[in-house]
Amino acid sequence: MLESLKQAGKNIGREINRAWENLSEGWRELLSRSGGALTHFARSASEEHTENRALAEFPRWSLLAGEVEETAKEIMVRVELPGMEKEDCRITIEGNTLYLSGEKRFQRESFDSTYHVMERAYGAFQRGIPLPHNVDMDQAEASYKNGVLTVRLPKLAGEKARSIAVS
Repeated sequence: MLESLKQAGKNIGREINRAWENLSEGWRELLSRSGGALTHFARSASEEHTENRALAEFPRWSLLAGEVEETAKEIMVRVELPGMEKEDCRITIEGNTLYLSGEKRFQRESFDSTYHVMERAYGAFQRGIPLPHNVDMDQAEASYKNGVLTVRLPKLAGEKARSIAVS
């Protein structure tokens, strides 16, 4: 009986270790792949002092998941912005960084309800996305469809890589 309890304890310990390793691996991947997507949402002073307690309790950080894709001629940046209108987005480029800023507005259908899950962040935000190549800002185009902002940035024609002899 004592041996079977010891064996059960070892099995439980192995399962706990396996679960912890999976959880740790998931967090490491989330941080390494999505660290840049973690975005702070700031609320205005009037929203901080409002009687609407639900907004005050919503998260101030959220992920704005995105991707940067490069072809021979252009760089495409896509960022998920669910629940936003295209008029609430601003795009600027400084150097080799695309800055996306805007405001995700809180809308509530009923004020006599109780929230049980609060995972969406609201407020003003800014996110910087590094670009892998110089781009032609004058030819850039942006579109917004199904909650995804797509920015197409033609690459600037530049010198190809070349070798330099060491003397």
